[in-house]
Amino acid sequence: MLLNTGSSSNGPLYDFTAYTQCKEHPEKPLYGGGVFNIKDKGNAVNNTNINMPSSLVLYNLTYDTIYSFSVWVKVEYSDSVMIKAKLETENETYNCIGTVLAKRGCWSFLKGGFLLNSPSNSSTIFFHNSDGKDVDIDIASQSLQPFTQHQWRINQQYIINTKRKRAVTVHVSDPNGRKLQGASVFVEQISKDFPIGSAIAKTILGNIPYQNWFLKRFNAAVFENELKWYATEPHEGSVNYTISDQMMQFVRANKIIARGHNIFWEDPKYNPAWVLNLTGTQLRSAVNSRIQSLMNQYKTEFIHWDISNEMLHFDFYEQRLGPNATFHFFEAAHESDPLATLFMNDFNVVETCSDVNSSVDAYISRIRELRQYGVFMDGIGLEGHFTIPNLPLIRAILDKLATLDLPVWLTEIDISNTLDHDTQAIYLEQVLREGFSHPSVNGIMLWTALHPYGCYQMCLTDNDFNNLPSGDVVDKLLQEWQTSSVQGITDEHGSHSFYGFLGEYRIRVEYRNKTINSTFSLCRGEETKHVPVTL
Repeated sequence: MLLNTGSSSNGPLYDFTAYTQCKEHPEKPLYGGGVFNIKDKGNAVNNTNINMPSSLVLYNLTYDTIYSFSVWVKVEYSDSVMIKAKLETENETYNCIGTVLAKRGCWSFLKGGFLLNSPSNSSTIFFHNSDGKDVDIDIASQSLQPFTQHQWRINQQYIINTKRKRAVTVHVSDPNGRKLQGASVFVEQISKDFPIGSAIAKTILGNIPYQNWFLKRFNAAVFENELKWYATEPHEGSVNYTISDQMMQFVRANKIIARGHNIFWEDPKYNPAWVLNLTGTQLRSAVNSRIQSLMNQYKTEFIHWDISNEMLHFDFYEQRLGPNATFHFFEAAHESDPLATLFMNDFNVVETCSDVNSSVDAYISRIRELRQYGVFMDGIGLEGHFTIPNLPLIRAILDKLATLDLPVWLTEIDISNTLDHDTQAIYLEQVLREGFSHPSVNGIMLWTALHPYGCYQMCLTDNDFNNLPSGDVVDKLLQEWQTSSVQGITDEHGSHSFYGFLGEYRIRVEYRNKTINSTFSLCRGEETKHVPVTL
């Protein structure tokens, strides 16, 4: 399908289709196979030599082109295998362009992609077992669809226009219902529906310039470290919420939403030292007290809670309390605050596919496991600590996670400080555009709390609140993703129409010597929002 933009150069409409169930037969390839242009779309490429991986040969790949890749994979003689797709060109090896957890005897869907650092006359995609052991691999319905940078941006804007905005028609009439032509309409967006925020730290307390800078931009916050167990109870029994209470007062007073981060952290080095020495009944009692104390202190205050942080990589509590420990955490948190959305939160899910612990299928498997135990887990948290983002891979992973029909948040976005400020800004813009333009993403949080020494990886400003290049990118996008002031005159039908970003609006209508002020909400919907105004 082509984008209806009047020019074939705008290319195909991106296909968000993804599958997470193992199927008896592979589905047809996306984009009709794309550059593969397979005539028999169900024909499998079979390799029975376990010493040679299955592969696909590609010709004449171009630089600065975004390639979206997908294929169906089946393995034999192994119950469950993580299959990794690797791309080799004449000059470079891309170790992971997509993964799938393949099962014996049925077909699994791998979706990913890549961008080349230089053109390639002949390249090969290899499929292999991530643990290096030999395995028979069958592949079918392969697809490779190229997008120019312009086409990719057009696709992003298409989703923004259809999912983040909505058509509005203002109807002006007199008390008798007569349509008023020539009325002046002034519309201003006063708040945004889509949350974009940042981490904050105790450094914001009493710092009026920092507070003003933050509030001018963001409608959401997350506490960087101040809610973590080591911060609120560094010594057993000495619970202290003074700092986090003050930060919550700042959040509450300025009517911004906040994520709760986090109740537990599975990495032992980020637990209080005294907790590391507890076992059995003592540890179980301590975690129960932690949940009850924290949730009672902030009941209904946080829209989300990251329950057990980074459980795909670490398992401190499950090692000591048994494999059902995490299930208890979710259950107890839900009972304490039924209104909060409970999240998994982990790194290297969208940043890369090289980390087998946090592959998209590993994340999905963990969610399904929690669901089987009746866990109230309702949100997908993706940290997003990037070095060089792989845009088609990010989108492909979001596509697969979207099949779960859960809200997805990018929770800790930043770019590695191994890169210079200008490069950080370039990559940050790419990541933010990917997040905002994916229909499954419900919010974005930056991990940019400011300290005298700087930030975790990436700052938006210097200590005097002068923007760094990344700050300029954020300001540009926040402006771009907000409806600018709308002014117009009603037509012969007494109407004036425009497209607006979802959120809250203030409207003023003037006709002759009469003026009326009102407000309206613009929420997601396919149909036009009609706003009647009576003068």
